Amino acid sequence: YYIYDPDKNDLSGLLRGESGLEVIENMDGWISPRLGIRFEMAQPELKLYYPNGECFSTYNEERQKVIQERQKAEREHQRAEDERQKAERERQKAEREHQRAENERQRADKLAAQLRELGVDLNEIS
Repeated sequence: YYIYDPDKNDLSGLLRGESGLEVIENMDGWISPRLGIRFEMAQPELKLYYPNGECFSTYNEERQKVIQERQKAEREHQRAEDERQKAERERQKAEREHQRAENERQRADKLAAQLRELGVDLNEIS
């Protein structure tokens, strides 16, 4: 059993022995026989190390990672929204161009009809 007081940065431990729980005299550098983690009494707080030697993240480090991931997700969301808006502007532009071309076609058809009414053979004009 391990008892840690973060306010005092104080760690104590008890190990189950044959006659019950025995106090672990020095917890600094202690390696848990069951978990394989190492305890290091550092300042300003206790450090814990995985069996592979990698340090456990602190609460503040994990919190910072979450904040950074949230900010990254927000940036990605904004980028996607910007791309969506850009695509919508391009679609609207294409629609306006299509409408303009359709208006021009109708105008040309109308002029061609007026010329035919005047007796102009459009096949002779090139």
